[in-house]
Amino acid sequence: MHLLKELCSIQAPSGNEEPLKDFLLDYIRKNAASWSHQPTVYTSDDLQDCIVLAFGNPRTAVFAHMDSIGFTVAYNNHLHPIGSPYAKDGYRLVGKDSNGDVDGVLKIEEEEWILDAGRIIDRGTELTFKPNFREEGDFILTPYLDDRLGVWTALKLAETLENGIIAFTCWEEHGGGSVAYLARWIYETFHVKQSLICDITWVTAGVEAGKGVAISMRDRMIPRKKYVNKIIELTRQSGIPFQLEVEGAGASDGRELQLSAYPWDWCFIGAPEKDAHTPDECVHKQDIESMLALYKYLMEKL
Repeated sequence: MHLLKELCSIQAPSGNEEPLKDFLLDYIRKNAASWSHQPTVYTSDDLQDCIVLAFGNPRTAVFAHMDSIGFTVAYNNHLHPIGSPYAKDGYRLVGKDSNGDVDGVLKIEEEEWILDAGRIIDRGTELTFKPNFREEGDFILTPYLDDRLGVWTALKLAETLENGIIAFTCWEEHGGGSVAYLARWIYETFHVKQSLICDITWVTAGVEAGKGVAISMRDRMIPRKKYVNKIIELTRQSGIPFQLEVEGAGASDGRELQLSAYPWDWCFIGAPEKDAHTPDECVHKQDIESMLALYKYLMEKL
């Protein structure tokens, strides 16, 4: 889990994914030679901070978002959310401004979010939850399993992937934007139009920790049922533990694929976590195992 711990420690909230992009490019440069098949790496100004890996003759694309939720410092250390972080009095927030490292405590006063850091922090400074990776029995707890666990899964998938695309995306937590142009570019470049959304979902009344990776039949968006049914049937044949999720809220990179002008099919597949968007996001280790196993299986079968 060393790689996952390292991924969760990198500050890269929506809009400032460059630090994680640089880490991933360096990781790929150092490790790709040991992978079973070598990808073509696409990164350019036209893709902004996104990264696309293309293996062999791709038929399916995996999308994993690099960004996280967080906070932006406004005036007099007041904070605005990046995405939808859960705010609680006493949470430790970290970042860096022109005067050096920032390590402060979140205070909630009359519904205003304020950083207590002992000094005024530069306007526009981005803050994220202080890293705190730990293993407790069958669970991993840390800020930013959403979606560093998806990024980790994609990197482990890359070790054996023969044919397929892995796309590391931006802005997912704060309204999206990057998948709109990636959908066009991937479709026009590779003629690929089916996808898997490698992201993290929630533990709910119907989706439990330790019972397997979740396949979402719908959230706020509704993917094409024919494609989702195909995914479910393939998964049943695999013997890999899984659960079916049906929600009426929430969205992912799949939303942008569905709203694009291209005929993309998509299906969200991810491990369920407790305490989403807090410093204590919690995922069962068996659900991590089944998530990676299912991605490897489906990318061979689709």
